[in-house]
Amino acid sequence: MLEESVDLSLSTRTVGDRTVVEVGGEIDVYTAPKLREQLVELVNEGNHHLVVDMERVDFLDSTGLGVLVGGLKRVRAQEGSLRLVCNQERILKIFRITGLTKVFPIHESVEEAIAATD
Repeated sequence: MLEESVDLSLSTRTVGDRTVVEVGGEIDVYTAPKLREQLVELVNEGNHHLVVDMERVDFLDSTGLGVLVGGLKRVRAQEGSLRLVCNQERILKIFRITGLTKVFPIHESVEEAIAATD
């Protein structure tokens, strides 16, 4: 019996006062809770300026979008920010269709997101 492997890679690093969360793989109903836990933990630890690097994300569904919106609400409650790095057309299209390009600052690169001021 073959098991479908659910791949989501997460790693974090700090650059100045920003915490960069590098996400790779698929953000869907199965993997989104892992991302949610990571974001909650970071905010609870006092990291209120997050950059979510989605350059290596292959797939994003509505559950993943919900986690990102939840993360945004969480950091905003702490007067923080959540910026996205995404340069893949198929993922950007999801943000455009849902109107979330008006909600999230979306950048071409991590460097651009870090340099941006709130």
